[in-house]
Amino acid sequence: MPITLFLSLLQAMLGLAAAEQPDQVRTLVVQEEVIMRIPVRPRPMQPDAWEVQKGPKCIDASTIRGAALSGRESVDLMLYDRSRVRAELSEDCPALDFYNGFYVTPENGKLCAKRDDIHSRIGRSCRIERFRRLVPRVLSR
Repeated sequence: MPITLFLSLLQAMLGLAAAEQPDQVRTLVVQEEVIMRIPVRPRPMQPDAWEVQKGPKCIDASTIRGAALSGRESVDLMLYDRSRVRAELSEDCPALDFYNGFYVTPENGKLCAKRDDIHSRIGRSCRIERFRRLVPRVLSR
């Protein structure tokens, strides 16, 4: 085994891979299966700052830039166009399991409700029941 290959494998095993930022969405392709790791950020806004509207059935996975915990059974997905979509999870699935980030395996580049699951880093898996679009609530004075 060449020494450069050995050193790069050693760095990867020890978690010393250079220039990785833990708060970025990462995509990994393993035998034609796409796995995305999505970091979860602290909730920056109050829950009543959003108006919840009917959401899409599927979202393009490449538009996801991060996530935030939003309730007991939901995770807010932050998209590159600065919009948000709330993924509501099945009832027996506490969102707190996903505080340290999660993985999704989108089919055909899309993440769909009633079809796809999110997987926590501790091994838990939850079905996405539906998406809700979040629109900033206009505050009147």
